[in-house]
Amino acid sequence: MNDTVESDKRRFKRELLAALPNLRAFAVSLVGRHDRADDLVQDTIMKAWAKQDSFEIGTNIKAWLIKILLNSFYSQMRKNGREVQDSDGILTERLSVHPAQHGALDLQDFRMALNTLPPDQREAIILVGASGFSYEEAAEICTCAVGTIKSRVSRARQRLQEILGVSGESDYGPDAASTAVTSRPVTNSPL
Repeated sequence: MNDTVESDKRRFKRELLAALPNLRAFAVSLVGRHDRADDLVQDTIMKAWAKQDSFEIGTNIKAWLIKILLNSFYSQMRKNGREVQDSDGILTERLSVHPAQHGALDLQDFRMALNTLPPDQREAIILVGASGFSYEEAAEICTCAVGTIKSRVSRARQRLQEILGVSGESDYGPDAASTAVTSRPVTNSPL
């Protein structure tokens, strides 16, 4: 039995280490800053390590870790309720210099649009769209029905399309290169 416990501990450690890149990517997409994301991942790993006996070997460790990370994130958000809220990015925009590349501007526009979504929709679209979780895994992480996750993702995609002014149609037509440069909206406004 002692060999089984040691084997389980080694397996837990391997699976934990393998999940770190996905966990960090999810944290970055959730908080938007690499330093805060690294702190959140470190906090998550410390909690997971302390509670490794409650993890059932053979189950989805990524989902378990994401759930710990989300709980830590929401706890931090409640504690930091006295911080200045800048959900529209107005204060941040005054402190930053806009990059010259269109891709960087598009990413900035997307992040701002993502931050305007309700938390449940943002969480669902990040889990399914960015982190690669299936609807079923995302539903398990969020402790809700699969249909609820599908609805949240659908509403989030629709809202992002509205905010960003995209139709979902391909821009790769015969004259796409010339229209892409001339039809780009000005990004001075928050959206």
